[in-house]
Amino acid sequence: MGMVSEFKEFAMRGNVVDLAVGVVIGAAFGKIVASLVNDVIMPAVGFIVGGVNFNDLAIELKAATVDAAGAEVPVVLIKYGAFIQSIVDFLIVAAAIFVAVKVINKLKRKEEAAPAPPPGPSDEVKLLTEIRDALKSR
Repeated sequence: MGMVSEFKEFAMRGNVVDLAVGVVIGAAFGKIVASLVNDVIMPAVGFIVGGVNFNDLAIELKAATVDAAGAEVPVVLIKYGAFIQSIVDFLIVAAAIFVAVKVINKLKRKEEAAPAPPPGPSDEVKLLTEIRDALKSR
């Protein structure tokens, strides 16, 4: 089996395609969650705690300076506000995934709980039953 045909077989398996779809949907979901956190939740939290913008929260380790050559040396900051915002992003994504998995598991359990009706007799069994009934009637 050639390398190309092996790769084609691998790529066309259901799991690989499902994974690719999951990655694309996950990336889009990440953008939605980032917008929810940045544009809705964090401004509300900032307002509640006194008008604080979490993106501006930082500890300045070294102020911006100009070196001897006249080049500007940027400020050195520890941006703990951005870190707090990332934690909130993660918690929202984790909660959303938890709820989605819980709903999917609940739906799967309902499918498993409803047993399928037993299959009817095969054609051979039906034919044999007819032969038996015909022999009994003689």
